[in-house]
Amino acid sequence: MESEHTISIWFFIGICLLFDGLLTFGAGLYQLGHPPVHPVVLYSLHANIWWGAVLALTGLLSGHATAPWRQKAKEK
Repeated sequence: MESEHTISIWFFIGICLLFDGLLTFGAGLYQLGHPPVHPVVLYSLHANIWWGAVLALTGLLSGHATAPWRQKAKEK
């Protein structure tokens, strides 16, 4: 059932990706300043920083593209 005030599920997925990406990126920055005692083999690549940035950027773009205020502008 459609109504006038529906919000796409993709908007919420974008917000979740943005939030998860920011948390992962923040944890990576913290780990960069406080390295573990026993680092994993590929620690020098700092995958959590890269992956967090990719998730946050994907979430930001997805959230912006499917934002409810953009959908209202397209309908007019």
